[in-house]
Amino acid sequence: MMANKSSSEGFILMGVSDHPQLEIIFFTVILISYLMTLIGNSTIILLSRLDARLHTPMYFFLSNLSTLDLAYTTSSVPQMLINLWGPEKTITYGGCVTQLYVFLWLGATECILLMVMAFDRYVAVCRPLHYTTIMNPRLCWLLAVLAWLGGLGNSVIQSTFTLQLPLCGHRRVDNFLCEVPVMIKLACGDTSLNEALLNGVCSFFTVVPLSVILVSYCYIAQAVQKIRSAEAWRKAFNTCFSHLVVVFLFYGSAIYGYLLPAKSSNQDQGKFISLFYSVVTPMMNPLIYTLRNKEVKGALRRLLGKVRKVG
Repeated sequence: MMANKSSSEGFILMGVSDHPQLEIIFFTVILISYLMTLIGNSTIILLSRLDARLHTPMYFFLSNLSTLDLAYTTSSVPQMLINLWGPEKTITYGGCVTQLYVFLWLGATECILLMVMAFDRYVAVCRPLHYTTIMNPRLCWLLAVLAWLGGLGNSVIQSTFTLQLPLCGHRRVDNFLCEVPVMIKLACGDTSLNEALLNGVCSFFTVVPLSVILVSYCYIAQAVQKIRSAEAWRKAFNTCFSHLVVVFLFYGSAIYGYLLPAKSSNQDQGKFISLFYSVVTPMMNPLIYTLRNKEVKGALRRLLGKVRKVG
């Protein structure tokens, strides 16, 4: 098992780059990105809860995405910052196992949640008269729970299989966090079953959601062409465009990191991709959704106005 000897010694995380002189730069950039992630996603969650105008399915799922991104980035970034700041580059065995389970759980959950959000946009644009009936609170909660449980099931299966691999004393993780592809490469035994499982499950969690998303947006594109109101067309375009950008950023980096790890010989490039979907994407999501969204900006102005009156 992976616990052999490593359970007491832990692991050595090789970090983001092989150049120590760049660590202070990486520390500063990642810290700023993490703070922006905390502020941006917390703001969306707060606004979705406090502003009655945002009590809709779209913002319910967006709030779930923000909650997920907060947990997703917090599962890896604090440890990364500690290792970048000090001379120690280690992580305990328990910390590595926790990262392994949590990071994969939240990543798989986001795959499903982005598909659910595409379905919500499809109903809003293509079935506007039946939107409130179809996307009722019970269905919204059910879809959200299924997304979280689906991601958890994937993590339990893949992470548990990964932890059974023998390490033969190998402790140097060639990355800044413990995730399945990197831990499989660390093993000294036969990893063909683990690689097949990784490719199979990851293919399912990308191909199925992406197919649903693309089909949904084909129907949405047809419906948008029939919209005569310029304001309604602009609103539909803005909300759908924001979601598509998030889908492109997340799925593009995740596919490269999980489905093509063996084909990538450039380790630094692989680390950059991991850094992108673990740090950059969670930071960008709230910016993408708020910069083009009048409802969120309006809710933020109303909240700030109330804060000024109280002050």
